[in-house]
Amino acid sequence: MSASEDNMVIQAPAKVNLFLEVLGRRENGYHDVRSVVVPVSLYDTVTLVRTPSGILTEMVYLPEYPENGARESIISGKNLTSRAAEELKKAGGIDEGVLIRLEKRIPVGGGLGGGSADAAAVMCGLNEMWGLNWSVEQLAEAGSHIGCDIPALILGGPVTAEGLGEKVVKIPVEWGDAGGAWVLLVNPGFAVSTADIYSRCEPSLTPRDDMFNNVGFALKTGDFECVAANLFNGLQAPVAEKYPLLNILCEKLKEVGSVGTLVSGSGASVFGLARDEAHAQEMQAGLSASLDYPVWSKVLRMLPDGVMVAHGPLTAIV
Repeated sequence: MSASEDNMVIQAPAKVNLFLEVLGRRENGYHDVRSVVVPVSLYDTVTLVRTPSGILTEMVYLPEYPENGARESIISGKNLTSRAAEELKKAGGIDEGVLIRLEKRIPVGGGLGGGSADAAAVMCGLNEMWGLNWSVEQLAEAGSHIGCDIPALILGGPVTAEGLGEKVVKIPVEWGDAGGAWVLLVNPGFAVSTADIYSRCEPSLTPRDDMFNNVGFALKTGDFECVAANLFNGLQAPVAEKYPLLNILCEKLKEVGSVGTLVSGSGASVFGLARDEAHAQEMQAGLSASLDYPVWSKVLRMLPDGVMVAHGPLTAIV
């Protein structure tokens, strides 16, 4: 994060789900889940500018955003970033405002938590700009009222998330900046509605406790072969049934050498695990050569730490 007295620039990272299980549906329609969430090196840039009053969000799609990717128009007050700012403004008794400028690289409707990442960045940034001095736990609790992925992204780094996403525990990874896994992320150029896919999902009849625990432990120690062997997404079947291309892309990733593939979140993005950066680049070249239609892809690194601190520092949440 770079900051001055009246403005702040924050890099908000996307996430992938290495494990996502839907355990049940509550009477209010929301679903209980458990997930392993890991940030990756694809960022939106969030700029906060102090204003006398009011909250306004502006959005710009950068040239590296998928050319045919889904886009959304900002309706101030209804988008996650404006709602996040309103939550802090009201709870903190703040009488000033903020202009929020989003520079988008993370595909909209891609299962990558882009909107939640932006909202998490806004909350962490305004916590510092407005001098609230809230703890990480306070910010995560406030974020849980807005979006289920926000607490995980406020905490930063690899985490497990349970309940509605509000029960978040950090995974203290041992591989650090010297190691880590690489992924090839692929987006087909369309958006998927999270609510629609959850409405089509049947909760697990037999919880996959071993797989959940294996992913968390293997991620901690850096055993990415074990991570790959235990990848799971309970939303993959319903989203691939509606969008068969996603399963085709997963199969293509396997053909070009991925050690494990999965749909991220509710889609539409899929990813393949790679042994290292060179392997991920080889996979990217092979995928491009094997398809007769263009797709957007990025070679990315899984990030081992509180990325809002180390990779776009938000010192307020260390």
